Amino acid sequence: MAAKIEDMETRIEALMDVMRVPLGKKINLKKDYDPGFTGKWMTKAEAKETLARGIQMLAEMQDKLWAQNQYAVLMNLQALDAAGKDGTIKHVMSGVNPQGVDVHSFKGPSSEEMDHDYLWRNFKALPSRGRIGIFNRSYYEEVLVVRVHPEFLASQQLPPKLKDKRIWRRRFEEINNFEKYLVDNGIIVIKLFLYVSKEAQKERFLKRTQLPEKNWKFSAADIKERAHWDDYIAAYEDMFNHTSTEWAPWYIVPADHKWFTRLAVAAVLYYTMEKLNLAYPTVSEEQKQALIAAKEELEREDGGPKDKAVVKAEEEEDADPQDPASNGEVPKDESKKKSKKKGSKNR
Repeated sequence: MAAKIEDMETRIEALMDVMRVPLGKKINLKKDYDPGFTGKWMTKAEAKETLARGIQMLAEMQDKLWAQNQYAVLMNLQALDAAGKDGTIKHVMSGVNPQGVDVHSFKGPSSEEMDHDYLWRNFKALPSRGRIGIFNRSYYEEVLVVRVHPEFLASQQLPPKLKDKRIWRRRFEEINNFEKYLVDNGIIVIKLFLYVSKEAQKERFLKRTQLPEKNWKFSAADIKERAHWDDYIAAYEDMFNHTSTEWAPWYIVPADHKWFTRLAVAAVLYYTMEKLNLAYPTVSEEQKQALIAAKEELEREDGGPKDKAVVKAEEEEDADPQDPASNGEVPKDESKKKSKKKGSKNR
């Protein structure tokens, strides 16, 4: 068992190296990352089994996170349309206590949100200590969608002089500082980009138009955004090159195969939380004495603790003498039925 755990740890480390955006190096999505990557070291069946074990481990970690009440975890999920964000959240978080997880999906800002700075609505939704927060799209939309669509920036309530070409560099710096502030205050930031290929996106869009159970997912706006594919890829690359930091690195997760995507996201979450050394709070000597006193008081409510002989005698006394199952006897009628069945087989 120890060898299996060690092997899994090695695989996770290797996977992190593949997906993590390196510091101080410019990346090229098309050249450096493969959306169809599955690792070769694990089959689809093995991945599903490993994910099931991983979900249990995440549940244990979340329980300790809650009990320790020192850290919070913020997971930012970014992706192009049809990359599988909703399904990933559903599967990876299926085993954790829903009371300890908050999921927020950020769409276009409201008029109230437009009257505040672009981080305001996200800041309000940050997870409290002991909880996991998931942002389905996040403040990074402000350097992605807003950059690809200049009309969105034009409508923002900013002084004209701040809408210059340097705005994206300023926002990168502001986001880096914001995330550094969060990490320095015990809110661990995990950033995941689900990287789907243009071909896989097309297949998923076609399914949405053809399958009745997926029709509701179809949006004409998704097709319009697909026309800006190259612009989005360029915006993402610039974002990765400026906001993957030591305290909050980006992970580019291959998303053409959903089974692998879910395993990879669970691996990043496990890898990050495991480094926090989460543990249940230590019980002090005073608390131990209080527990002993409480136990003794509860036992006194029924006249004190009972030894095994007393418990056994009470169980025998409670047994219904009319109920054959309570004394192990088989009813005569049932015995006759069994003998008849045996006889019929021998005829």
